Amino acid sequence: MRRLYPLVFLIAFAASTQAQTGPYKILKTAKVGGAGGFDYVTADPDGRKLYIPRSGSPARITVFDLDTLAPAGEIPNANARGAAVDPKSHHGFASSKPVVMWDTKTLAVIKTIDVEGNPDGILFDAFNQRVYVFSHRAPHATVINSVDGSVVGTIDLGGAPEQAVSDGKGNIYVDIEDKANVAVVDAKTMKVTAHYELGEKNTTPAGLAFDAKTRVLFVACRQPAPGVMVMLNADTGKIIRAVGSGNKV
Repeated sequence: MRRLYPLVFLIAFAASTQAQTGPYKILKTAKVGGAGGFDYVTADPDGRKLYIPRSGSPARITVFDLDTLAPAGEIPNANARGAAVDPKSHHGFASSKPVVMWDTKTLAVIKTIDVEGNPDGILFDAFNQRVYVFSHRAPHATVINSVDGSVVGTIDLGGAPEQAVSDGKGNIYVDIEDKANVAVVDAKTMKVTAHYELGEKNTTPAGLAFDAKTRVLFVACRQPAPGVMVMLNADTGKIIRAVGSGNKV
């Protein structure tokens, strides 16, 4: 993922009832300084916290109140790209090496978890309370029990993962940036059940979202230039539509 330096701007939006150019308006902004870049920003709507992993010296995860955007603390010694939270067990996890596990109520570190590969993306799946830590090199995914922090196993995704989403019903979808496809993982067996092709071989997926109502996957690709959004049927992998220049699907 691309790193941005050195200032983070946090912006809160809400639906507006007033006439304006769009349905949202800016409610508040907060400037967040300090050394180090950042990658994934994670909001915990249940615990009302915002987690921003910061690289550099010292590496840490900065925490903010999700309602006021005021600083709420830090998780030290976590050189991570992203964070994930289990709202049921109140455990947080960082995609660091080792993975840092903490109490989301107190922000106290519970333990560190040794993993292989090079942790990057991370996903919490409420289906069976597991955390998926993704790596561009093997093992591509390490699966952790979010209740006790034990490593359940690893998954070979067939390529370098970038982002992932869960449908909440036992399916994990992971975009594979060097293979131009989306891997489908059975959360029960931790096995890849399918690869959904994105069309052109030079397609490079970089972002992923899922609409639970329509069961459509939205795959944002930075290649072909200047970028394209591919919409997939989450159950069949059929390409519904591709929007953007450069895609001939």
